[in-house]
Amino acid sequence: MTATPPTVPTDHEALLASDDPQLAANKRLVYDMYRIVLQAGLAGRAGEFIREDYIQHNPMAAQGLAGVQEYIRNTRPERDILDRLELPMINIMAERNFVTIAFVRPETDSTGARYYSTWFDMFRIQDGKIAEHWDPMLRTDTPIDPNDKRIDN
Repeated sequence: MTATPPTVPTDHEALLASDDPQLAANKRLVYDMYRIVLQAGLAGRAGEFIREDYIQHNPMAAQGLAGVQEYIRNTRPERDILDRLELPMINIMAERNFVTIAFVRPETDSTGARYYSTWFDMFRIQDGKIAEHWDPMLRTDTPIDPNDKRIDN
């Protein structure tokens, strides 16, 4: 069976747009947090985007802003901040005070064959910052640097 990666949109600005200015702002907040904190690995800047009392539903990371910062420092190096996400983003969706972002996740099975899955992160926004996070991480998963999960790898 041949693994075909999903088509990855190249126009991120179109994905960030919304007729509702609040939804557009919420999507931009999550996108910029992903670019600066998660992609560039700048844990020290997380407070610009994430509340001190942040609720974390990823079982591999501790609660609060300090928990996110520790997780970032332990899972990725610091990199240059880029103007756009290099991760293969499929979509970013906003509804009420929630933003969900989806990425292609290339993987290799036990036979060495490449296949593609999808990673989802959902965030709740409160008072202009990220207040809560969900993703499909399991306790049995090894924490990774998602920047290693690009299609071109």
